[in-house]
Amino acid sequence: MNTADPKRLAPESKRPLRIVIAHNHYQQTGGEDQVFTAEVALLRSRGHTVIPYAVHNDAVKEMGSLSLAAATVWNQKSYRELRQLFREERPDIVHVHNTLPLISPAIYYAAQQAGAAVVQTLHNFRISCPGALLFRDGKVCEDCLGRTFAWPGIRYGCYRGSRAATAVSATSTALHRLSGTYGKQVDRYIALTEFGAEKARQGGLPASRIFMKPNFLDDDPGIGAGQGGYALFVGRLSPEKGIGTLLEAFRNESEMPLKVVGIGPEEERVREAAKEPTHISCLGKLPHKEILKLMQEAAILIFPSEWYETFGLVAIEAFACGLPVIAADIGAPQEIIQHQHNGLHFKPGDVADLRRQVRWAMEHPDALNQMRQNARRTFEENYTAERNYKMLMEVYRQAMLVRADPLGS
Repeated sequence: MNTADPKRLAPESKRPLRIVIAHNHYQQTGGEDQVFTAEVALLRSRGHTVIPYAVHNDAVKEMGSLSLAAATVWNQKSYRELRQLFREERPDIVHVHNTLPLISPAIYYAAQQAGAAVVQTLHNFRISCPGALLFRDGKVCEDCLGRTFAWPGIRYGCYRGSRAATAVSATSTALHRLSGTYGKQVDRYIALTEFGAEKARQGGLPASRIFMKPNFLDDDPGIGAGQGGYALFVGRLSPEKGIGTLLEAFRNESEMPLKVVGIGPEEERVREAAKEPTHISCLGKLPHKEILKLMQEAAILIFPSEWYETFGLVAIEAFACGLPVIAADIGAPQEIIQHQHNGLHFKPGDVADLRRQVRWAMEHPDALNQMRQNARRTFEENYTAERNYKMLMEVYRQAMLVRADPLGS
């Protein structure tokens, strides 16, 4: 595994690149969509020609189950569109974010036939897990990690709660594993943390092609005053995000108010908790600017995820605002949050431990203030647009070297 460290980068090419950035949007906007948009803007601001290729999962409603299954494995329509696009635009780089289900791995082949280098960002664990989360029945699950065919995932219906849909996803991955797609057609993979890189390696991706490059913030919101006296949660309201643990920790026994921002399948549960005589407020979905204002005034951000988060963009936004993060000690937060430096750790799913950490933060205002300064410094040193741009350019340079000399990879 390699790290795109800007301190060790080769001199940048003065020639602007032509880059196609491809993404299959989900029906609910999330972190991947934010990263896609931010990277397009970042590269354009540095003078590169960026051609977005985006599709949306709303189109799935118009497709039959058989045609959708076939498209997930190989979307001939996307393949034809991409071949034409690449012939016209002649990109140096094709940078892929999400292919499921409408783009499909056909994009890798179309790109290579056009002579473009291929980069794939690993936003989740889809190549190893049909459900993409390595999470099942309320706990981490690695039953399919490293398997050519994800039989356990099909058995449990891990993708959308459907064995049939899971079988389609698992079959697509297995066929592309067996045909060498992931080992030969992608020149560089971007893992967002060292943890994510290790899971990618365990899942069978070639270690020499995996680079670690975190996400970043294009717009710096600036540090806030942090005088609001409340805890904040921002994210999708779903079981793997630790919503149950969060609500229980702040129910009745916490003196610090909790503001919950987000929507998802657990939203009604949050609204019911907010009706009780607690300090919990359910704010629903808010504009991004309002979320940043809440971060600037909050005392702490709670990040209680119980699955292997691959990054956690919300934590970086918190750091930019000078907001310490109390996070479950699992997945990417183990790296991003340093205990009693820029935040605090608690045991995943442990209500009592989360309460202890919140109480510690309340009882140590001087230490909390120091963590605010450290959180901001963490952002400035690791997650700015300028630093990330240099890392991305190194990944692209390496990918183009592999494309020019495949045997040297």
